[in-house]
Amino acid sequence: MKTPRNKKDECCTQPDLKARPLLSPIQAGGLAAVFKVLANDTRLRLLHALIRAEELCVTDLAASVGMKPQAVSNQLQRLSDLGILASRRDGISIYYRVVDLCVRSLMDQGLCLMEEVGDRNRPETRPDCK
Repeated sequence: MKTPRNKKDECCTQPDLKARPLLSPIQAGGLAAVFKVLANDTRLRLLHALIRAEELCVTDLAASVGMKPQAVSNQLQRLSDLGILASRRDGISIYYRVVDLCVRSLMDQGLCLMEEVGDRNRPETRPDCK
């Protein structure tokens, strides 16, 4: 059953993952391509900076992550090609923002998973380690 899209809280109108049919090879390949673009520490830092600030120009974004503007532009292009980012020009500056709400949710879930795994692997929290 599809639920209505709430742009503020939800990213998808599709049914729960369990209710979806098994991924086709083409769908799996497309999903792998999305994860491949996201599986880059620089692009993840850029996305996080954009999510935190809501919108940044390339120069400010480069300064926030300690990179050169040209290197940032190259990474932003990959994210824009995937439809994750939108841009607007203001004079000579180009401003970027995250437009795909699924990315925000995915990053939040990824950080949650990373923290959970870290907690489980800490000796004082594991029942078999004292």
